[in-house]
Amino acid sequence: MPEISRFLGILILMHFREHNPPHFHVEYNEFKASLTIEPLALTEGKLPPRVHSLVIEWASEHQAELLENWNALRTTGLFHRIAPLV
Repeated sequence: MPEISRFLGILILMHFREHNPPHFHVEYNEFKASLTIEPLALTEGKLPPRVHSLVIEWASEHQAELLENWNALRTTGLFHRIAPLV
């Protein structure tokens, strides 16, 4: 599973040829979750409130890039890293 970004101990991942709707995976310590890209929403798993807030902030800034990666991974298997939260 490609690592799309990493910041503050938070990993952002996407699977190759994943099922719809467009989404990404988050890992933080023992927590794992999935979030849809449009709209940005937690669909599976659990994150600490502060981590959830940081992920939403980051994803809001990079929503278009997340969708580009989603489409590229599904069709070509290629992706690009996305800048971390600053």
